[in-house]
Amino acid sequence: MRVVAFNGSPRNGGNTERLLKRVLSVLDGEGIQTELVHIGGEKVHGCTACGKCFANQDRRCVFDDDIINGCIGKMAAADGILIGSPTYFADVSPETKALIDRAGFVAMANGRMFSRKVGAAVVAVRRAGGIHVFDTINHFFGISDMFTVGSIYWNIGFGLNPGDVEQDDEGMMTMEALGRNMAWIIRKIKA
Repeated sequence: MRVVAFNGSPRNGGNTERLLKRVLSVLDGEGIQTELVHIGGEKVHGCTACGKCFANQDRRCVFDDDIINGCIGKMAAADGILIGSPTYFADVSPETKALIDRAGFVAMANGRMFSRKVGAAVVAVRRAGGIHVFDTINHFFGISDMFTVGSIYWNIGFGLNPGDVEQDDEGMMTMEALGRNMAWIIRKIKA
């Protein structure tokens, strides 16, 4: 069993990464193999709606000049997918949006290749706008025919400076519960 997490924040060691690592540590403790992939700060471009993924049906985006095709391959190989993003003007980071759009089209073009995988959003926010980020990521899971994992509250942690989310006790407990829930659901699906 395997979960891959994507960090859409360009801040290495920032709050989004810390939230994702909290979830991954629980999954590791549950015997689930995990991987954290940093897409934030990478030069990626958005989907151009060219339709080549539907024409080629080779499980890849036609643009092969960034990390997105590698990410799509990791998503296809995983049982669970975590997508984490900071809140940028009440939405996901540009890198997160590029991953969602391009991976989403490739998956649809190739027989809904993420169907019945488990997905969860993880959001870092300073004050407000995080619910929209949470919804944006979860809409990707919904349209991809995936099972979305919840927790004891929305999968959001509050903080501005790197490390601030670790002072958000409820946010950290939410990430831990998310990890336990994700492991439980993956085991039920794989049984």
